Amino acid sequence: MNPHSSKDNGDDKHKKSSASCRLAPQIMTSAVNAWAAQEKNGFKDFVKAQLKVAVVLTVAYFGNVYEPAYPRNDNQAPEMFWLVNGFLAMTALWTWTWKASPASRTGGHPRVVILGREQTEEWKGWMQWAFIFYHYYRVYYVYNEIRVFVSAYVWMTGFGNFLYFDKKGDFSIERFVSMIIRINYFPLLLSYFLSVPLELYYVVPLHTCGFIMTMVSCYIAVIFERKCGFGYWKSRTSAVLVSLIAHVLFYETPAVDVLLYFSKEIHFRFQADKYSAWMGLASGLLWGKVGEYMQWAHGFENESRRIKATIFQFMTGAFLIWFWYFFFGFMSDKYAYNPVHPYVFIFPVAGWLMIRNCSRYLTECHSTVLEFLGRNTLETYVLQFHLFMTHDVQYIPVIIPGADADGHAVLKFLNMLLCGCVFLVMAVWARKITVATQMSVVDLVKSVRGLPTTPSANITLSSQAGSKGSHSNKSEASPENEEVQLVKAESGMSDAPLKG
Repeated sequence: MNPHSSKDNGDDKHKKSSASCRLAPQIMTSAVNAWAAQEKNGFKDFVKAQLKVAVVLTVAYFGNVYEPAYPRNDNQAPEMFWLVNGFLAMTALWTWTWKASPASRTGGHPRVVILGREQTEEWKGWMQWAFIFYHYYRVYYVYNEIRVFVSAYVWMTGFGNFLYFDKKGDFSIERFVSMIIRINYFPLLLSYFLSVPLELYYVVPLHTCGFIMTMVSCYIAVIFERKCGFGYWKSRTSAVLVSLIAHVLFYETPAVDVLLYFSKEIHFRFQADKYSAWMGLASGLLWGKVGEYMQWAHGFENESRRIKATIFQFMTGAFLIWFWYFFFGFMSDKYAYNPVHPYVFIFPVAGWLMIRNCSRYLTECHSTVLEFLGRNTLETYVLQFHLFMTHDVQYIPVIIPGADADGHAVLKFLNMLLCGCVFLVMAVWARKITVATQMSVVDLVKSVRGLPTTPSANITLSSQAGSKGSHSNKSEASPENEEVQLVKAESGMSDAPLKG
């Protein structure tokens, strides 16, 4: 044996390592230059998005310090809350749209999809509407219902992301970066630029942690399946149980007090929704069985079975909502309700889903105006505090003279509509800017990792939606389709790939 061979091999490895270190900056620079030269989603689009968001932030800043304004507590008007909700209900019926279910993948009978894309956005849309006007008109007695709506949003984060990861197995850095930017980019800028504590947007850290928890849980399931030889159900169930144990060890022990290092508000908000994302995760695991039941009950031309299933679902859903309200929802003291909320909110959520999907016709319908509102929930959530209301949600701006606290009801209503128009336009624009930033940064990460970027690897709509799509290298995506491609993969507050 050559005594110098070990030393020579070590020298060779050292030389290769040194060469790699010298090449790394060059490779990085080349990747960034390639991204910067892209026609779409490159440096140019990124800079444009940042210039646009600067305009939105400026408008939000001046909106947040706008005068004249009067205290929000002087705007308590329950009758107006129900009036605007009545207007929304009429608009929802006016924009009610029906689209027949496609045939199942095996052909033949229609495929019944429960909680599909459009219906999910619709659900988020009317809940967000109620949430915003609850703040605006100070309707204290619907506090418990609003808490359920907030928890339903967080539930969707666990639910939608479980379906995505379970279907796609995409645990890439691109997916992680994409979701972190989508959830946090605009709220963090708004918080910094307006010097507002992030706890004001408490739903944002809730969704962020819910996404990370779901991603980690699904990855554990994959490890159980690949490394431990577990089957599908055993690996997924084990991962869900591991996640539950982690939740219990954190939230049901003094460990939860670590959240006090952030703030008392964060400590309270996380405990109020401590199991919401996990329940969404567990629901996603069972969703295949729910889909099988829906297909059996409503997917075949068995009229007697469909009628019985419709009645059963409606009555059961109504009972679940009644059960929640009779035993918990009626509580007028929010300090008595808050401790039990994390364990019982799932009853009205499940009840609503059973009623909303109690027939095949209802699964095939949605309101387009509510769907539109649902697509912009993150941005409407954070901007309501500064544009629809002002001074960090504590005051009502007065744009129309005479629409102050003691003003005429008609003038105050017109003032609300005017503020609402500005608020909604800015929110929709902020969402488009966020998606443009999201896509540009994801393409930068892909370029650095040596992966195909948007212009050379257009992902079809069906693929991103979670069905068996294909990758096309021939056609270039339009800006609208590019937005859809990423938005289809968003979760919770935004757009999770849901399936029946």
